[in-house]
Amino acid sequence: MRWGGVAAWHGRAVVGLLTAAVVFGVWDDAQARPRRPQQQSEAQPQKQARSRVPAAFRPASFGPRYAAIVIDDNSGQVLHETNADEIRHPASLAKIMTLYLLFEQLEAGKIRLDTPLPVSVHAQRQRPVKLGLRAGQTITVEEALKALVTKSANDAAAVIAEALGESEEDFARLMTFKARSLGMLHTVYINASGLPADEQVTTARDQALLGRAIQHRFPIYFRYFATPSFRFRNAEIRNHNNLLGRVDGVDGIKTGYTNASGYNLVSSVHRNYKNIVAVVLGGPGPGARDTRMRQLIEECIPQAATERTAPKITEQPVEDSAPVEKTAPAEPAPAAAKSTAVTPALLQAE
Repeated sequence: MRWGGVAAWHGRAVVGLLTAAVVFGVWDDAQARPRRPQQQSEAQPQKQARSRVPAAFRPASFGPRYAAIVIDDNSGQVLHETNADEIRHPASLAKIMTLYLLFEQLEAGKIRLDTPLPVSVHAQRQRPVKLGLRAGQTITVEEALKALVTKSANDAAAVIAEALGESEEDFARLMTFKARSLGMLHTVYINASGLPADEQVTTARDQALLGRAIQHRFPIYFRYFATPSFRFRNAEIRNHNNLLGRVDGVDGIKTGYTNASGYNLVSSVHRNYKNIVAVVLGGPGPGARDTRMRQLIEECIPQAATERTAPKITEQPVEDSAPVEKTAPAEPAPAAAKSTAVTPALLQAE
């Protein structure tokens, strides 16, 4: 099955979002370097949050990149939001969508957890954080999966992308198309890992929607996000999500960080028949991000419903030419860039 017309649509989507994309300076060397340096502009006024925010954690103290949202998964009600529709960079939160597509192939029986995946030169050359895979090696689907949810390994993300698509670039086309089918109208993916690309953008609201959708669609595989650690070739690899095992009810899902994005976190909480999904983007440090997330969880979960009244998130048909909704930029948009669109990929298993 070929996704006809996705490439042309994606090119228009990227160009549309460039007018709204936020650029926040240089990317952190620990995960990536920028394609080109950008200048940071003044922060825009922050929107008022729905829930009360103590002075120590008001958005202004986090800087212009801060955005957050908390959604009651049972009712669908938004319990808190600040800048939830402002364009941001996802960093390694992009790997949530990479895993969504991997879970889809596992559920369909097209691949198995023990299926060996080849490591290419492209995967080997990915910037840290990574496992240190070498071209010519193989890694199983389950090893790659666990490497993404714990270490956030960029080489493992590239391995998955190339195994399921004709190339990582083509796989990113499928990621964006899937995002649109889920209703993520402000998200564009350029790669499977979240490594830097000015055009790779999202919002807190879109990430909350994905955090709900992935556990609705794949409740069994979603449990991998709670993996505290795993052993890979004589090395113990621990999960970067410091809330796991420390905050009651937290069962996933993903952290992310670059200099441009700040410290990001999507959290799922199941406690006393209540379920919330919370997103914090643009934290100034991992400790501040985690503290803010803890605070939002404790403030919002008492307001959450114990019975499901909202429908589960499901995919909807999307036309290839469907436009991407634009959001007013929080900062001046970068200069126009060339589209990276190519011919859409085929999933190899199909």
